Amino acid sequence: MPFHLISRSFLLFAVAALLFTSCRSGNSREKGFFLYNESSGIASLDPAFAKNQSIMWAVHQMYNSLVEVDEQLRIKPSLAKSWDVSGDGLVYTFHLRGDVFFHDDACFPEGRGRRMVADDVVFSLQRIMDPSTASSGAWIFNDRVKKEGGFIALDDSTFQLTLERPFPPILGIMSMQYCSIIPKEAVANYGAGFRSHPVGTGPFRFVAMEEGQSLIMRRHEQYFEFDSAGRRLPYLNGVKVSFYDSKATEFLLFRQGILHFVNDIDASFKDEVLNKRGELRKDWEGRIRLSKHPYLNTEYLGILVDSLNPLVKASPLRFRAVRQAINYGFDRRKMMLYLRNSIGIAAESGFVPAGLPSFDSMVVRGYQYNPLAARKLLAEAGFPNGKGLGEIRLLTIPIYAELASYIVRELEELGLNVKVEVVQKSLLLEQTAQSQALFFRGSWIADYPDAENYLSVFYSHNPAPPNYTRYKNPAFDELYERALLETNDSARFRLYQEMDNILLKDAPVVPLWYDEVIRLVQPNVKDFRPNGLNLLELRQVEIE
Repeated sequence: MPFHLISRSFLLFAVAALLFTSCRSGNSREKGFFLYNESSGIASLDPAFAKNQSIMWAVHQMYNSLVEVDEQLRIKPSLAKSWDVSGDGLVYTFHLRGDVFFHDDACFPEGRGRRMVADDVVFSLQRIMDPSTASSGAWIFNDRVKKEGGFIALDDSTFQLTLERPFPPILGIMSMQYCSIIPKEAVANYGAGFRSHPVGTGPFRFVAMEEGQSLIMRRHEQYFEFDSAGRRLPYLNGVKVSFYDSKATEFLLFRQGILHFVNDIDASFKDEVLNKRGELRKDWEGRIRLSKHPYLNTEYLGILVDSLNPLVKASPLRFRAVRQAINYGFDRRKMMLYLRNSIGIAAESGFVPAGLPSFDSMVVRGYQYNPLAARKLLAEAGFPNGKGLGEIRLLTIPIYAELASYIVRELEELGLNVKVEVVQKSLLLEQTAQSQALFFRGSWIADYPDAENYLSVFYSHNPAPPNYTRYKNPAFDELYERALLETNDSARFRLYQEMDNILLKDAPVVPLWYDEVIRLVQPNVKDFRPNGLNLLELRQVEIE
């Protein structure tokens, strides 16, 4: 590293460390506390607004939902110890645990947290749908849960959910942080201030948050979960989150052992830490641990295919063979090796990513680099070696400009004239939502662990979002609707795979890679487990 960069980094670290250790909230090195940084800040601690990772991570520490997902993305009990589903798939009856208590808080009589009951579940879920809440998660129950009588407390320990029509992924939706259970006393007592004074049932309870400085949580002493040896969870004494917006500062604090982990690696440090195979460089081995795990995010290029749109009528991308040629026309594996340091898996299957239970690369065979096949398709479409094809614009955002340029260079070898146009994220979202973007970079992160969440992006009755390509195929739609009625997981997975194969053939999308969670972890952190949703799971973490 050049000397001027070292000096600059040292100054950054010196200032950051001073600020970090002198924070008014207390000693950042307090024993048994897990420390991490949230460079984007935390806009709210209200589960009704858990729309991004920073909020979801904090909410996951302080709240629970009726069900949750395990490390294999299977649904398992949480606040509900079990559930029954009616034969018609419409009624879900949840049997609640009787040993769950809300955190001690001034909103309760004498400040003592009371036992959670089914009425709390009804209140929490109805609040998401209440227009006055303006929850970013209001959509999760739209056209799925009955408007009248959809949420009912049969008694203190029994909650019933009734759907408008069968929807097997509903349990996945119920595991989302939006569906965290809260007490009505806290909302009544704090009003709009509930966003910064959370009260839940989770493993950690809120202590304090200083805007722009830190969030502190301590162990919930009455937390209901125990490990296999009968030891009460969590093991940690607490969690502290700092809010340094500089990724350079965050990385330097991690290097000094002040932070316990870093999520993802900023592009400016990637080559310093990882080799091209995605492994730790030799000088880092033994000093830190590298954790990689499939993450439910598909990065892709989308292609507008609405044949009634004037833009599509004038575009060479209206030809399926051209779209297929683009899919064949660049080397995803080389892209991952040289531009991503092997973080992620080349998307050579369908749109549904690796990590989901229904994923099967032997059944859903996608596109591998095959320039001969690409040239043949272009010739069949009437554009031999790209002749007469005209210019194609690829819209992307600044952080993906290098990747887009790589793809364009590869496609140029086929005679395709593709130009990269870099735009701001807000403009790209606006243009894709209004069907003004013909060829664009996108990503789809799972809201819940079911392939339906990905395939809904191409269901013709869905608007944009999520159907940004305006894809319409009656055979695909029929399979999608059949899958929603299928309660047998194996049979539903086969339908998902058939739909993914239809997508590959029609090629309204160019899958790029299936993402991976990559974390740098201090060696003294034990049982810090990754998961496909990239939730921050701290219940069984210990610090030696």
